[in-house]
Amino acid sequence: MDTFTIVVIGTGVLFFLLTCWAIIDIAYRDFGTMKKKAIWGFIALIPFIGPIIYFSMGIKRGDKTGHTVSKESK
Repeated sequence: MDTFTIVVIGTGVLFFLLTCWAIIDIAYRDFGTMKKKAIWGFIALIPFIGPIIYFSMGIKRGDKTGHTVSKESK
């Protein structure tokens, strides 16, 4: 394999992982309505540019939901 092929494959894998991370993050965040959550999900699925748009603007709009284990529930 030449260097160009390795760079293209590496870039594809990087953006695939960023997309997966964005989708998982969207699933755990509360955007107020399901419609807003779905819109951010569709934006994150846009090849290459979607995760960049989500991590630059969308991540600030959603609140993390309480999926942590508190000391009272143990």
